[in-house]
Amino acid sequence: MRSLQSPIWQKPIEMKRVNIVKLVIIATAVGVVGCSPFNKLLKLNDSEQMYRAAINYYHDGDFQHALQLFEELAPRYASTMRSDTIMYYTGCCFYKQGDFHTSGRIFDEYRSTYGRSPLLEDVEYMHAMGYYFSSPQPSRDQTTTLQAIRAIGEYMERYPSSPKMGICEMRLEELKNKLYDKSFINARTYYKTGRYKAAIIAFENALAEFPDTPHREEILFLTLDASYRLADNSLASLQVDRFLDTMDAYYNFISEFPESKHAKAAERMQRAAKRFLAKHNADADATEAEDAENNNQTIQ
Repeated sequence: MRSLQSPIWQKPIEMKRVNIVKLVIIATAVGVVGCSPFNKLLKLNDSEQMYRAAINYYHDGDFQHALQLFEELAPRYASTMRSDTIMYYTGCCFYKQGDFHTSGRIFDEYRSTYGRSPLLEDVEYMHAMGYYFSSPQPSRDQTTTLQAIRAIGEYMERYPSSPKMGICEMRLEELKNKLYDKSFINARTYYKTGRYKAAIIAFENALAEFPDTPHREEILFLTLDASYRLADNSLASLQVDRFLDTMDAYYNFISEFPESKHAKAAERMQRAAKRFLAKHNADADATEAEDAENNNQTIQ
């Protein structure tokens, strides 16, 4: 009975056929790519057509092809009427693709080179927004956030009639909240690690720098809590002054937030501080009376 499998000597021929088919498919694909409109445009090397195509690619959202063309055209149109437009679109392509570092550098150069361009307002807006989008989470260094606040503020000052004023104000609020969060996180870190004296100083600095912080209630309460813990764990010689500081922290907190969810905890700390101070005063009075009695007996 004849085997249904191909003879061994036929397999190399079949494999060759498969490989040839693969090569044909690959060659066809390469040919299609090589004949793409974009590659034809590059081969044609017509600056005018490349310029118009770059603009079209950009407005169609194909920023990578647009960028490739604009970068190719930049030296060709240097010192011409189109040089500022090409630099503008080059920066925009990087901006649209999220490369805010490169777009910022290009926009900064644009501002210093083309100070009277009708595109300048748009450039300065994107320059400022690039810092905004680069601003990190509150737990990280906020240098870029400060740069964003400054850049957006400058834009708003230069273009007070801009239709983008509303979004600029919203962005500024977001950035300021990051600074509020950062100062709170830093101070709370001292508190969480038991460094209560440093925490109190950090909380006070946070309120001095950002009095309108949304964390004000929490900061005042944690200042009280840190003050109480510091006093309770201090040497006897330091406790009186530190419990007096606790009383001050309590009144600062409860005067602003009498209905706070922390009010009961605050009252417990205040009562404990009062008990300590009352006992200390009673002991001091007893000691003073005893000393006075001893002095009288000595005199007699």
